[in-house]
Amino acid sequence: MIGQSLGSVYLAWEALNKFTPQFYFDTSGYAFTYPLARLFGCKVICYTHYPTISSDMVERVKQRSSMYNNDSRIAGSIWLSRCKILYYSIFSWLYGLVGSCAHLVMVNSSWTRSHIENIWRIPERTRRVYPPCDTSALQMLPLERSTTPPILISVAQFRPEKAHGLQLEAFAIALKKLSPEFPKPKLQFVGSCRNKEDLERLQKLKDRSTELHIDELVEFHKDISYRDLVQLLGGAVAGLHSMTDEHFGISVVEYMAAGAIPIAHRSAGPMMDIVLDEDGQQTGFLASEKEEYAEAIVKVLRMPEAERHEMATAARKRAQRFSEHRFHEDFTDAVRPILSAT
Repeated sequence: MIGQSLGSVYLAWEALNKFTPQFYFDTSGYAFTYPLARLFGCKVICYTHYPTISSDMVERVKQRSSMYNNDSRIAGSIWLSRCKILYYSIFSWLYGLVGSCAHLVMVNSSWTRSHIENIWRIPERTRRVYPPCDTSALQMLPLERSTTPPILISVAQFRPEKAHGLQLEAFAIALKKLSPEFPKPKLQFVGSCRNKEDLERLQKLKDRSTELHIDELVEFHKDISYRDLVQLLGGAVAGLHSMTDEHFGISVVEYMAAGAIPIAHRSAGPMMDIVLDEDGQQTGFLASEKEEYAEAIVKVLRMPEAERHEMATAARKRAQRFSEHRFHEDFTDAVRPILSAT
């Protein structure tokens, strides 16, 4: 992380020498360039999607938990874990120092804001501005779901942090909870593969579905068009999301806009910003363990159509809070003071 940060400073130095703007606007998370931009006399504005380092990342290393930011080899070694904690502590202090140089900080969620305020310590200059989610095509889909069997959908790249395996385990448990006469639901995975590792991960998911004896009820769709994705979402009764601490969760917003009841991970963006009541009406479910996911799946499948329609209507209304129009309004309100002060 330190190497990448220093590289960004060199890149910014080259750019600022060729042209020095009045406003330096960063949307890529290169906080180490902010002090340099201020030295060049720029007003520094940033839109931060995800903190480069957070207290959650440090805590996982302290607990020696093997996750996407902590290799199992490091987690299994006391000395390597201690070295990484020291490295993270130094980097976190530096990150807080450079981040505090921003004149205006916009963040994409309440979770990101809490971490940025904790590290950069400039809450008076920090504003939450939800990202623009273009769900216009999804908002046009009918809320009625007459598909038989009922369809569950999971939309996410086949990356390790997305925890698709948890969804398979939960689906298998849910199937056992349904009565024999209940129509067997299907689970559709929709995602893309960036590299060989993602392809291998996809194959492992297929193998796991066979091991669980549910392969006939699980479908995998790789690298499909957006039009096909919209069609699949239009037939789903529920959408699964299982990434821990996803800073926002656009896929969850897409489920809600499409009329699919979201079953999302109880953390970060989905918990703090998205799957909240709308006008006193529940908009979806939150879970963290496979048993909780299975219970939520069964609830949605057994839900009377009128009740499901009511929840889907509330969820669709909530999804409108994250529209492109709302982003434009909030973004304009945030930058107006700093622009008008010049």
